[in-house]
Amino acid sequence: MALGSGLVFKMRYEDVVNKIEEDSNSKLNYKQEVIRAMEMLGEDERVIFIGQTVKYKGSAILGSLGGVPQEKRLEMPIMEDSQMGISIGLSLEGYIPVSVYPRFDFLICAINQLVNHLDKTREMSNNQFKPKVIIRTQIGGTSPLYPGVQHCSDYTSALKEMLKEVNVVKLERAEDIFPAYKQALESDKSTLFIEVGDLYNQEVKKEDLYPGKN
Repeated sequence: MALGSGLVFKMRYEDVVNKIEEDSNSKLNYKQEVIRAMEMLGEDERVIFIGQTVKYKGSAILGSLGGVPQEKRLEMPIMEDSQMGISIGLSLEGYIPVSVYPRFDFLICAINQLVNHLDKTREMSNNQFKPKVIIRTQIGGTSPLYPGVQHCSDYTSALKEMLKEVNVVKLERAEDIFPAYKQALESDKSTLFIEVGDLYNQEVKKEDLYPGKN
């Protein structure tokens, strides 16, 4: 009887261990989906990544670009408005710039080019010029360390009011990340993506993202 109970316990213990391993292998997190989306963008020959910490350390953004070839990355100094202007120029030359601003707070420094140029060029040129830029920024994470009020602000609502041609997308769910970036790549309009730093370690089940696939 004791031997039988021991076998049952062992079988149940192994089932639990296997279930834990299966759950672990079937989960992706927010950051992994960002990485997958960046790899997808990087496969397009027209795409170039431009901005701060796209080649060198300085923010979590760099860690999401590991699958993007170095030759497709253009590191910029801290001159946000100029970066947006250069991104617009690249787009008019046939590139699709992914213009990276590590913190939403400092994207504000590029508002002139974003609102007065990128958002209005089509109308000002009577549709002769149609720049398309994918802008990527992030609301700084507040955990485990609070970075200060200048590094974790959210201006999504304000920019949705200010921008009429540029799509503004706040990525609040991991399962939305890859499809949203893919849609932006295929769209003929510019898109501003706002990622949420506090969600970078959030896990989601793979089967919820890709039904029917292992």
